[in-house]
Amino acid sequence: MKTALLTLGLALIPALAIADAGHGNGQMAIGMPAMHGHEPTRTIDVIMREDYDKDAPFVFEPSSEMTFSEGETVRLRITNMGEETHEFVMDSMAQNAEHKELMAKFPEMEHDDPNAVRLEPGEEAEILWTFNKAGNFEFACLLPGHYEGGMHGALTVN
Repeated sequence: MKTALLTLGLALIPALAIADAGHGNGQMAIGMPAMHGHEPTRTIDVIMREDYDKDAPFVFEPSSEMTFSEGETVRLRITNMGEETHEFVMDSMAQNAEHKELMAKFPEMEHDDPNAVRLEPGEEAEILWTFNKAGNFEFACLLPGHYEGGMHGALTVN
């Protein structure tokens, strides 16, 4: 019996390795956290704030689009200059939509994702990221009402 269990266990090891291929290093659809020693080629300042006089009361600056080159490592310096809590999440549109639904049910949900930060007013944070997969993605604040209030934009990796 012990031999059969050992054989079965050894047979599962390659399958588990394949199932986790690429995820052990933080790989996501949009890329991965910068590896140690990969210096960013540039820094992008991202500001989150409110502008209640506009049709879209929640604002990112830059607001509409960010473009990166495949393989590029960047420093995203994110600052909440608003009076409300905001978050910056970059991912595929489908993943952001799924995450947004969860946030609607659990708005105080804590995050520990390398592609996202939640900041209180006046706080700032950095994300060092390597965009190693070409495609069309999105950056957004997924707190209830913020996305609908204009806090999202296109993120393109060429």
